[in-house]
Amino acid sequence: MNPYVNMAAGALLATVFVMMSVSIASEGIFHSPTPEKEGFAIVAAEEPAGGEAAEAAPAAVPVGQLLASADAAAGATVFKKCQSCHSIEKGGPNKVGPDLWGVVDRPVASHEGFAYSAAMKDFSKGGSEHWTFDNLNHFLTAPKSFIKGTAMGFAGLKNDTERANLLAYLREQSDSPAPLPDPNAAPAAPPATN
Repeated sequence: MNPYVNMAAGALLATVFVMMSVSIASEGIFHSPTPEKEGFAIVAAEEPAGGEAAEAAPAAVPVGQLLASADAAAGATVFKKCQSCHSIEKGGPNKVGPDLWGVVDRPVASHEGFAYSAAMKDFSKGGSEHWTFDNLNHFLTAPKSFIKGTAMGFAGLKNDTERANLLAYLREQSDSPAPLPDPNAAPAAPPATN
């Protein structure tokens, strides 16, 4: 056999050996197991066929009853879901959403310096509609169902306890917190939306 052919074959085999060794070593060093649960679950409310949003279902438990046992400290933890889009400090900056200091019983779409969506402006009825506990409860349950066309991309808080704790926390973030609703009052019907 020709010595050049032997050298070429030896070089090829040595290269294959080195590549396999590097592959096996890197698999051992950088191996990552397959996760049991892939990524984060992103829950998005689906709209029914035809492009029309579903009607907002009235809350099953009146907001007064929810707030009677709510924990504002636990609501501060729930607010962490909101803080990427909203600030809650007095005089805090607007982010993707408006600052929420004093939001309970504030007129809808009235925070200075924030550009509200047309749907939110329509819902506000020129400032006559307020963020009452009932309105906040319905909105936080399913924002896009309660105010069709809102720019808020949050899927909502379906858990009554979480939502009540958040409402209690939002209530406390004010110079003069709004009075709690009567726990024995009948649930208020949500206002008509566009």
